[in-house]
Amino acid sequence: MNHNLLVITLFLVLGLALPIAAFTLSRFLRPDIPSVEKRLNYESGLAPQEGSWVQFHVRYYLFALLFVIFDVETAFLYPWAVVYDSLRSSMGLMILGEMVLFLFFLVLGLVYAWKKKVLEWK
Repeated sequence: MNHNLLVITLFLVLGLALPIAAFTLSRFLRPDIPSVEKRLNYESGLAPQEGSWVQFHVRYYLFALLFVIFDVETAFLYPWAVVYDSLRSSMGLMILGEMVLFLFFLVLGLVYAWKKKVLEWK
């Protein structure tokens, strides 16, 4: 138990120390010569014409959210498919039932979004 706590603590300390050290070192190594031109916003080589506040339609966010959901699904399916044979020998068909249940809930969510006409672009 003590060894596991030591490994976790070392991992956390290194996880915090390495980025802090990298940012600190880069701050000391880079040249810092501020000028008015460097502080201007950059927009395709031209000075910005309008404000930066742009409102997007909510459908963009819904499509992005659906993409993330199905992207995460793929991230779960691939490792499961890789270890399926070894897990089937120890767990039997229960491992297949769990993945079918997982896919069922995802398809159920997709059908719900379809019925609510979230996927239609107007």
